[in-house]
Amino acid sequence: MDKENVTPIEEQTEVPAEKTELEVLKEEKDELYDKYLRTLAEYDNFRKRSQREKDAIYGDATTEAVKKLLPVLDSFERALNYECKDEEFKKGIALIQNTLKEVFDSMGVKEIPDVGEQFDPNLHEAVMHTEDPAYGENVITDCYRKGYMLGDKVIRFSMVIVAN
Repeated sequence: MDKENVTPIEEQTEVPAEKTELEVLKEEKDELYDKYLRTLAEYDNFRKRSQREKDAIYGDATTEAVKKLLPVLDSFERALNYECKDEEFKKGIALIQNTLKEVFDSMGVKEIPDVGEQFDPNLHEAVMHTEDPAYGENVITDCYRKGYMLGDKVIRFSMVIVAN
């Protein structure tokens, strides 16, 4: 067709000209900027997740190490409860026990309160019930094995006798 023979209606139905180079480059820039922001957000999420996992691993590893050492602390406590004629030997056992307790304290390990406290199933394991008028209901009267916590997490429950 000749341009001279084109009517005004035909001019309106013509396909618009292709995008300019500037528009194409702007769209490409917007796509790359969007990818950049997404990559930045993914990296930030990865960094935060890695830190949380690292913190959790440290707490779990500390808990496992303390679990393995608690029988040693129990043995020192039992050794101190036996009669011994050699006071220097007993003093040495007490010093070792105190050093181990200080190490636990520095790690954030705390003893769970027991005798005279109210029974809490989240902290204590009742192995026996007793009738004792000297204690109120659900009060711990004796402790068989001390319990320990690391922060809010129970490492080992206290084995206790509870008054009814």
